[in-house]
Amino acid sequence: MMVEPEVSITMFRFLFGVVIGALLLPAAAWVWLSHGHPPVAVADSPFPFERQITGGALHGRIDKEAPAKSPVQANEATFVAGAKIYREQCAFCHGVSGSPSQVGQHMFPDAPPLWEKHQHGDVVGVSDDPPGETYWKVANGIRLTGMPAYKEVLSETEIWQVSVLLANADKPLPPAAVDRLKTPLNFDAPLPDRLSIAPLLRPFAAAPAK
Repeated sequence: MMVEPEVSITMFRFLFGVVIGALLLPAAAWVWLSHGHPPVAVADSPFPFERQITGGALHGRIDKEAPAKSPVQANEATFVAGAKIYREQCAFCHGVSGSPSQVGQHMFPDAPPLWEKHQHGDVVGVSDDPPGETYWKVANGIRLTGMPAYKEVLSETEIWQVSVLLANADKPLPPAAVDRLKTPLNFDAPLPDRLSIAPLLRPFAAAPAK
C-alpha cells in the first residue's frame, strides 16, 4: 500500500508543527518568567486558578494527615496556656481580640484575623475548623504563604493548646485568657534594661582597628 505524496507532506508538516510548538511553549514561558512578568508582588493579581489549585492541594493534604482527636482538653488551663502562646507567636500576623494586625492585612494571601467574625456569618476566625486541622497548619506551616512551621519551635502540647484555643474562639473564655487576648500589641515599648544591647557592643568598641 503506497501513501500519496500529498498525504506524506501533510503529515510531516503536522508533526513538524507539533515539535516546534512543544519547543516554543517552554521557551516563551521562560522568557515571560525571567523578565519579571509573573505576579510576584503581594499587591499583584494571582495566577489564573492559583487559589483553587493551591487550596485544593492543601485541603487534600490536611484531610489525609490531620489528627482526628486532640490529646489536650478544652479547659481553663489549656485556654490560658494557649493565649500566652498565641500572643507570643501568632498575634503579630493574626492580631488580638478587637485589634486586627495591620501586617496580616498586607500579606498574600492575607493572614486572617483569628478573633474577628467572618464578613458573612457568625464564625470567629477558624473556630469552624476541627482542632486537628489547625494543629496541622501550625505544625507544618503553609507553603507560598507567610505561615511558618512551628513543629521545631513549639512542643506538640503547645501546638495543641493554641489549636484548641482557636477552635473555641467563638465561645466564652476564662478571664485570664481574655485579658491576654484583648491587650493591644505594643511594639514601641522601651526594652527592659536587662535586654540593653550596650554590653553586646563593648567587644566591638574595644577591638583594635585593623
